[in-house]
Amino acid sequence: MSERYANIVGWGKYTPEQVLTNADLERLVETSDEWIFKRTGIRERRIVSPTENTSDMAIAAARDALAIADVRARDLGLIIVATSSPDYLTPPVSSQVQHALGARDVGAFTLVAGCAGFVYALTTAQQYIANGVCDNVLVIGVELLSRFVDYTDRSTCVLFGDGAGAVVLQVSNEPAGVLSSVLGSDGSGAEHLILPGGGTANPPTHETIDQGLHTLKMNGNQVFRFASRIIGKALRQVIQQAGLTSDDIDLFIPHQANLRIIESAAKYVGFPEEKIFINIDRYGNTSAASIPIALVEAFEQGRAKVGDTLAFVAFGAGLSWAAAVVKVAERVKPIPFLHSRRKTPAWISAFNPLNTVVVKPLGTVLGLLQAGIQRLTSWFRRNQS
Repeated sequence: MSERYANIVGWGKYTPEQVLTNADLERLVETSDEWIFKRTGIRERRIVSPTENTSDMAIAAARDALAIADVRARDLGLIIVATSSPDYLTPPVSSQVQHALGARDVGAFTLVAGCAGFVYALTTAQQYIANGVCDNVLVIGVELLSRFVDYTDRSTCVLFGDGAGAVVLQVSNEPAGVLSSVLGSDGSGAEHLILPGGGTANPPTHETIDQGLHTLKMNGNQVFRFASRIIGKALRQVIQQAGLTSDDIDLFIPHQANLRIIESAAKYVGFPEEKIFINIDRYGNTSAASIPIALVEAFEQGRAKVGDTLAFVAFGAGLSWAAAVVKVAERVKPIPFLHSRRKTPAWISAFNPLNTVVVKPLGTVLGLLQAGIQRLTSWFRRNQS
């Protein structure tokens, strides 16, 4: 039996239309564009409309990823949503996404690992495919942090934005997908990036609301020190685990949290400027969504392409971190769509074109229609004679 790999075959993103610039923030708190950009690299960020929720962004990004992958939602084996800002504490937002996509009976769960969540989810999805449990897995990183930000606290309100990114992983018999990964956590620093209220420790009450416990609190100096110490090492470690060197990496796509931290990690492993993808200036820190949004933009701009080897690294609440080396390979052979787990009626099966036609990426719609019409015509003739 050949080894199973998890290739990225589809990608999509969603960023809200509303833009919140540094100049806008100057009217809310004592800050300036120069102060924000010098310390973070951020010029603006996207903010959801009052009618949008986390699930809406996740669904939009997922639909684009499925379309590019040419995979139907019902043919997914699993959906993983990485987020720390779901619509509700329960039900899980992953089930909302699964239902909205029409992925009937497909397993779905939410993964919470802060800003490192997408890389955690990607690594988890790869294991499901490598071990033969699934052939197609949808991984979404999504975050809506603007509703948990205190816009009187300039240390946090200048940092965060909203958005979603998604990828579809598909089984491949050629080395692809996650070639190596490093996951880590240090809970001793949990209080340095925390949303104190809303959980079982501080459930919602008038007192917790009055105390401002339902907005993000961050010890910026401690988080900066932690990130500067850990992510360069994690990046070097994951590249070595893949049996590669920094020269073998075509593009470095880091978590977009702070430009100085990104540049420090790149310098640590020896990446030149042209190998680093940066969009923090336009989106700010979108937490679990930042790497998939950057990945999609890299594809759109031609900076990432099929055949490339990419490096991801992220850090965040926990405190946690994650890194991965990912190979984007050609789709070596088409993967037949799996039939629904529900029994198909015999009268439909009689002329179902998917019984004999293997669905290939792009350009198969006419072939499917023609096959279906032919089988439908044959069925009517047999039943009229």
